[in-house]
Amino acid sequence: MSELVVVGFKDAEEADRVLFGLVKLKKAHLMDLEDAVVVIRDETGKVHLKQSINFTAAEGFAFISGSLWGALVGLLFLNPIAGFVLGGAIGAGARALSGSLADYGIEDDFIRSLAETIPVNSSALFILVCKAEPEKILAEFSSIKGKVLRTSLSPEQEKKLREALADSTTATA
Repeated sequence: MSELVVVGFKDAEEADRVLFGLVKLKKAHLMDLEDAVVVIRDETGKVHLKQSINFTAAEGFAFISGSLWGALVGLLFLNPIAGFVLGGAIGAGARALSGSLADYGIEDDFIRSLAETIPVNSSALFILVCKAEPEKILAEFSSIKGKVLRTSLSPEQEKKLREALADSTTATA
């Protein structure tokens, strides 16, 4: 079962730095990160979302795949060049459409509603974790100070996380 954790930070860049560290832990197989979204609220109060899922790489693959299939079909009609171009356009278009219709991981409406509550010039990190080794992760981020905004963790896990992120009595965000 996946667990949702939302942590707020005083610094607008801190959520990006923490996410970078989490990606390293994922590569080291210490956690299985399903989704992550960095939210930044700038000095004007505008909320910016940075999704962790990269659709552009998938669109490039869809273009190449569509082009090859189009070329093969084009061979049947004795026009492989037109099939290549048309297949690529259809493949990339279909991938872009499916990417825009799909909402992976954490719901955008939930992210936006909670993002409106963070202070100006601050950030928050929304993560959806499937598996993790909490002790090793908390040890890695012992210098990070933030405030747990939302979580689906058990009460004892949430308490450990809050204690690890606490900045004495002045919690953030």
